[in-house]
Amino acid sequence: MPNRFARFLLHWAVTAISLWVASEVFTGLRFADGSALIVSALVLGFANAIVRPLLIILTLPLTLVTLGLFLLVINAAVLQLVSALVTGFTIDGFGTAFLASIFISVTSFFIGAIAGTSERAR
Repeated sequence: MPNRFARFLLHWAVTAISLWVASEVFTGLRFADGSALIVSALVLGFANAIVRPLLIILTLPLTLVTLGLFLLVINAAVLQLVSALVTGFTIDGFGTAFLASIFISVTSFFIGAIAGTSERAR
């Protein structure tokens, strides 16, 4: 069990770092303070684990027709959902959420590969 908890904390930290880097790159993505960033990383992890799979199932025909490109829209929608739920986390528009979600995914993958949290990197 401690190993799972340590991996959870490491994955949470990777997500928080990716969100912070994205907020430095994209002017339309802002955090009021550090606690908003930490809470956003936690809520984003839960949203990716619970809400995102449901959205993928509900939009499966559209995802198949677009050859999987609609998954990028789902990622942006989940990021906007998190910004709506967390006080102190703001995203200016869907375009910013779309580009930031791609950036966060790529950044999380590379940081996770270095830190050892990425399943695909193993």
